[in-house]
Amino acid sequence: MCSVTPGIDTEVAVANVVSWTGPVISVVGIGADGWDGLGRAAREVIAGCAVLFGAERQLALVPVDPAIERVAWPSPLVPALPGLFEHYAGARICVLASGDPMFYGIGVTLVRLFGAAALWVLPQPSSAALACARLGWALAEVPVVSAVGRPVETVLPELADRRRVLVLSADEHTPERIAELLRRNGFGGSTVTILAQLGGPGERVRVATAQSWDLPAGDPLNIVAIECVADSKGPRATRIPGLPDALFGGDGQLTKAEVRALTIAALAPAPGELLWDVGGGSGSIAIEWCRTHPGCQAIAFERLEHRRRQIADNATALGVPQVVVRGEVRTEVGSTESAPPDAVFVGGGITQDGVLETCWSYLRQGGRLVANAVTAESEALLLTWAKTHGGELRKFQIYRAEPLGTFTAWRPQLPVTQWSVRKEGKDSL
Repeated sequence: MCSVTPGIDTEVAVANVVSWTGPVISVVGIGADGWDGLGRAAREVIAGCAVLFGAERQLALVPVDPAIERVAWPSPLVPALPGLFEHYAGARICVLASGDPMFYGIGVTLVRLFGAAALWVLPQPSSAALACARLGWALAEVPVVSAVGRPVETVLPELADRRRVLVLSADEHTPERIAELLRRNGFGGSTVTILAQLGGPGERVRVATAQSWDLPAGDPLNIVAIECVADSKGPRATRIPGLPDALFGGDGQLTKAEVRALTIAALAPAPGELLWDVGGGSGSIAIEWCRTHPGCQAIAFERLEHRRRQIADNATALGVPQVVVRGEVRTEVGSTESAPPDAVFVGGGITQDGVLETCWSYLRQGGRLVANAVTAESEALLLTWAKTHGGELRKFQIYRAEPLGTFTAWRPQLPVTQWSVRKEGKDSL
C-alpha cells in the first residue's frame, strides 16, 4: 500500500549516475494485497528473475522459489546500493517496491543512480491514490508530504484552513506526532484519519481530531489524511512571503516582514532553485524562500554559532528542515558541495572585504543577486556595484503604527536600500 518502506527514506538524491551495463532492472510495485493483487506481467517478471531485492515485509508477500535468491535491503540503504547492484550486475534483478515505485519510492533513487534507461517499472496504485479513493478526495488537488526520514514539521507549510493534506508516515508513531504538531500550531480542530494496510486484508481506518487525540499506535504501514481546521485567533503562516516576525526565534537579527516580502519578490524563487542566504541572522530569507515551494533549497551562511543554531531551529519549526546552515561564506564556500546558486541574498557582512565578490563569482550565469543595506557605508558600496553591473536600486521606508499615550503614532523602521541584479553574459568583476 504505502509507497515507502517505514523508517527508510528512499527519495534521496544520489550524487552521480552510475553506468549500468547489466540486464535491465525490473522494479515491481506490490500492494498490501500481496501476490494476489499483482497482474500477470508483474508476476512473470518476478518469476523470471534470478535475484529479488526488497524489504523483509515485501519479500514475505511473494511465494518462495528456490531458483530465486532473495536479498533484503540493508540499513542504511542508499549508501549500500551501488555496491549491492555491482555484486549482482550480471544477474536478472527484480526490485520489489511498495505501491508506485516512482512515488517517494525506491524507483526514484534507482533512476538517480543508474538513469531511467536502466529500469523497467511496473507500478501498483500508490498509497495516496488508495487513500483518496477511500475518502472520496480529488487526488490532483491534495498535496502529499513525506514524513519518512524528515521531521513532521515538514507538513506545516501545507496547512491552511479547510485544506486537505496527505502525509506518508515513517512508522506507527507518526499520526500521534502529527496530531501534536497540529495542536501546537493552531490546527487542533483538524480531523485526522489514519489509513493502514490499504488494499490488503488488514485494511483499517481510524478517525480522531487532533485536539482530542486518544488513538493508540497502530500499524506502521499507514498514511495520514488531514482535514485542516484553523484556529481563527492563530497566526496565518501560508507559503506567501511575509510571515509575522514573532514566528522567528532569535536575537532580533531579522529582516522584518515587509522588507522580507519585498526581498523574496526580488529574488523570484522558482521550484527546484537554490538560494544562498549570506549573513543569515535568523534565517528568515532562506526559510521564506524554501516555503514558497517544497522543491526550493537554501544554504544559509552565518559566521556566529548561536545564530547558526537559531537558523536551524527556525527552519525546522517553520517546516523547511532542508535549509542547510554553514559558517562564514568566504571560508565555507570552497567546502560547500552544491551546484552554483540560482540566487544569492546578502543581508549581512556586505562591507566585509570579498563578500560581494565571492557571492558574485559563484552565482551562476542568469542567476539573481539581491542585497539589502541599512548603513551609509553599505549603501555606498551597493551604489558602486550598481554602476559596474547594472541592475535596479530601490529604497524602502516602512512605518508601523504604535500607541502614543491615548493616540497612535507612526514609528519609522530603518530605511533599506536594495540592489537587485541579474548576472548575464560574460559579466565579470
